[in-house]
Amino acid sequence: MAELTPVFTDRRRAESFGSVADEYDRHRPRYPRALIEWLVTAPGLTVLDVGAGTGILSAQLASAGADVLAVEPDEQMAARCLAKGIPVERSTFEQWQPRDRTFDLVTFGQSFHWVDPDVALPKLASLVTAGGRLALMWNRIMASDSTRRGLERISAEYGVTTPASTSANNAETALQALLRRAEFTVERVEVREELHYSTEDWLSLVFTHSNHVVLEPAAKTQLRARLRDVLGDEGVSATNDALALICTRSDVTPASRG
Repeated sequence: MAELTPVFTDRRRAESFGSVADEYDRHRPRYPRALIEWLVTAPGLTVLDVGAGTGILSAQLASAGADVLAVEPDEQMAARCLAKGIPVERSTFEQWQPRDRTFDLVTFGQSFHWVDPDVALPKLASLVTAGGRLALMWNRIMASDSTRRGLERISAEYGVTTPASTSANNAETALQALLRRAEFTVERVEVREELHYSTEDWLSLVFTHSNHVVLEPAAKTQLRARLRDVLGDEGVSATNDALALICTRSDVTPASRG
């Protein structure tokens, strides 16, 4: 999970993903099937996927039978989402116009930290149908302890963290408090996966994260080479503790799961 500091104000990072759109779509993980099944409770479920990026989550929801509309500000990311057959409206969520539309499910896949919660949460309250849900989701991938320590030591020299460190479990309590103040109740769903990456696939994943994308080219090349030397040819064993905070309005009755 991302830190709850106002990352949305760092527009250089927020707007960096288009430059790595192909790599992002290729190397960012898909969400565990169990989470998708938890969300798509019936065919034809109407979904708004906010900050949809290249449509990774959107496509998974659509394949499960949902009727998905994506909102994505970046032109290059949105183009890849559209190429998957997902309708896309290009906008930041703060500027996006609902036009009286409501949705059974609103999702943020690895994207809630890019919006201003003071604007987003009141807007979301009017977008979710009675009994509908809001789902904030993260793939939280962490290398094994021995590997992670070496990677983090080198990355820190460049002022960046690995994906493991950006998960920031200690931010979850604050986020849930924020959601409760916006009159949402929260159900926590977690799914663990055991993963293994080749060295190059791991590095390609790492360098789709915004703090790495915005590095100067020379620093990026040097850091990647140093991390490759640490990893060698054995690759990276990792876990994904994928998390969904599934939220319903406190003043309505939640829809039952199928």
